[in-house]
Formats: sequence, structure tokens, C-alpha cells
Amino acid sequence: MRIFVTGASGWIGTPAVDQLLRSGHDVVALARSEASAAALRAEGVSVRRGELDDLDSLRSGAEDSDAVVHLANKHDFARPAVSNAAERAAVETFGEALAGSDRPFVLASGVLGSFGRPSTEHDPSPFHGPDAPRGGAENRALDFLARGVKVVIVRFAPSVHGDGDYGLVPMLVELARTKGLSGYVGDGSGRWPAVHRLDAGRVVALGVDGAEAGQVLHAIAEEGVPTRSIAEAIGRGLGVPVGPIAPADAMAHFGWLGGLFGLDVVSSSALTQKALGWTPSGPTLLDDLSGPAYFRL
Repeated sequence: MRIFVTGASGWIGTPAVDQLLRSGHDVVALARSEASAAALRAEGVSVRRGELDDLDSLRSGAEDSDAVVHLANKHDFARPAVSNAAERAAVETFGEALAGSDRPFVLASGVLGSFGRPSTEHDPSPFHGPDAPRGGAENRALDFLARGVKVVIVRFAPSVHGDGDYGLVPMLVELARTKGLSGYVGDGSGRWPAVHRLDAGRVVALGVDGAEAGQVLHAIAEEGVPTRSIAEAIGRGLGVPVGPIAPADAMAHFGWLGGLFGLDVVSSSALTQKALGWTPSGPTLLDDLSGPAYFRL
């Protein structure tokens, strides 16, 4: 298939594209910069220059392809409304372009909140409407099932880790470095799911080829790593003390990340593993935090 991919040069997009190419697909990538475009071309990827806000490029890329994999996101944590609006507009553009074609549309999403049990692929997202997290993109995409689009949702763990990670765990590392304390919220019993980036890329590629319309996949290798264990690993790596932060002080200490690091978002991928024949094989999060990669200046 000819597959149009956004976020192809990104943290998850790079291994996902590698897997798609190995599976024999032709990949066309949206590239914002010439540097990204050159790197993609060197891997045998065709390039369409444009940005996430360039809806005409998104539309034409989808119309010219047999499938769409949407992994890009602005991730503007200081202005979430900007990220949410861009994500919803992109999803609606792709949905309209693919309507009536039965072509796959694979969309990146995030694991859900605390349920008092591991969340599963059967749990519906509670986020609806443009003002919801990610602009309610998951549910908006699923609306297009009724219009002949083969929508597949891939929910990623909050930590997609590995050497070169620039996501949430490195933010925790830098906070600990700056403050001289590796903190955890409350008693640190909250848990974060995790997956190595190479395993995450495999879920995306397998989802293109093997998932059913409307299926939700969980790119999760570890159901929940205790946040205290994460903080302790960061403390060892930096050589700084480790200690609790009262929930009332979490936002002051961690900034916006405090609201997330204090959650218990344990999640299962048992249904995904069974459906796709996928077995995570990469290092664990604590394995990666035991080496030097996360602590280089």
C-alpha cells in the first residue's frame, strides 16, 4: 500500500516507518523542514512538504494514498488549546478525504485516566468535543466509521522510552536536576504504563495491516511502573535525593506535569497482543533509566 504518514520523522514515527517499509509498503511522509525531508528520503521515503496546519497538504496526501497514519501532534504544552485545535482539524480533514473509501486511518491517541483497575482497549474515551484533551480527536475519528473509513486507534503509554527520548520522562529528569530533588507525588504508588519506542512502532505497522475497523490498540509493554520507582531511578542517575511531594504542592513543584505524574493510569495491552500477535521485546523503562542515556547534559 501507499501510506501517507504524519510525524514520520518523530520519536514514534521513525520506527513505525521502518516497520512499514520492511513490510513492503510505500511511505509518503509529511515533512515540515528540509532536514527532515532529507533524512526521510535517505530511508527511501517519498516526501510531501507541509505542516500540520496545512490542511490542503493533509487532504491531498490522504486522497493520493491507500492509508493514512497520523502520528504528528503539536505538543504545545504551554498552549494546549492550540494543540487540541490542530489535532481536531487534522482528524476531520483526513476523515473527509477518506470518506466512502474503506481505507485505513490509523490515529495516535493516549491511554485513559484512572479507573481503579487497568484500562483496556474496550474502554471508550471520555473525551468529546473540541475543548477536550487532544480536541476529542479519538471520538471524532471514530465518527467516520459510519462514513466508510477504516478507523484504527493506537493509544500510547505516557512513557514511550529509549535512547534519545525527549518526552515526559526527560522532563522529570530535568526538573530533578534543576531542583536537586527527584520527587514523586504522595506515596508514589501511582503508576505509569510504558513501552519502548521500537515496540510502539511495531504496533503502528501491525495496526495498518492487521487491525479491524473501529479497533482500539494499546501500545503498552508495562501495565504500570510505580512513579516512586521512576523517581528513585532518576535520583540514582543524577545522584540527587529522592522524596515525596504533597499532592497539594504537586503543581508548584512539577508545573503542569504535576497533574499527570500523580495519576494512577495503569493500562493493559492483552487484547492488542492477542489480536496482532504482538509481544513487546524491548527494554523496560527502569532498564533504560539504569543507563546513562537519560542523564547526559
